[in-house]
Amino acid sequence: MADVENPSRRPLKTRSAEWAVTLAKVLTTAGVTPNTISAFSVVAAGLGGLGFVAAGSGAIPGEGGWLAAAGCIQLRLICNLMDGMVAIEGGRKSATGDLWNEIPDRLADTVLLFCAGWAVGLPWVGAIAGWAAVMTAYLRVSGAALTGEHDFCGPFAKQQRMAALTVAALLSAAEPLWNGHGEVMRFAILLIAAGTLVTIVRRILRLAAKLKEAAP
Repeated sequence: MADVENPSRRPLKTRSAEWAVTLAKVLTTAGVTPNTISAFSVVAAGLGGLGFVAAGSGAIPGEGGWLAAAGCIQLRLICNLMDGMVAIEGGRKSATGDLWNEIPDRLADTVLLFCAGWAVGLPWVGAIAGWAAVMTAYLRVSGAALTGEHDFCGPFAKQQRMAALTVAALLSAAEPLWNGHGEVMRFAILLIAAGTLVTIVRRILRLAAKLKEAAP
């Protein structure tokens, strides 16, 4: 697979990891399409959301729900990595690939963040975090349309949001060790919501500065 540079792709060191290159080759050889991988990322996010809700409601032992959610978040991220690699390096990009690259991501973000908030009694914070995640992507795409450059700046871009959510889920699974009751995830979803709102403001300011620089 050729290493093809594309300014619309999030810079990721993982893309050059041996396991990622090998998995992308396997998927390409097997005929799995990038759009199918993108669709499966939503399935993974949905299962992760169910894990959060199940853990918060006590439908299953909390440890199992939190761990399942953490695993599904990582599966979602692997799908996000693989759809691009199969499309670009594997030469299987389709006419609708850009739609499939964006829309499932927004659904996955919203489901995971809302369900994480719901699990610990803060559905409104989860909803704000989900909305803010969609807005960061909107600003990135709008900025690219106006300047030709995608801005992936944080502090809470997608990778940072999902990393924080994964760590919080893993720590929540260990809460029985100190008789915790959702405090970790409450703090995490508040942090993610606040950090993503900061990211929105930062991207707006950076885009405005670029537009002013480009103005005659």
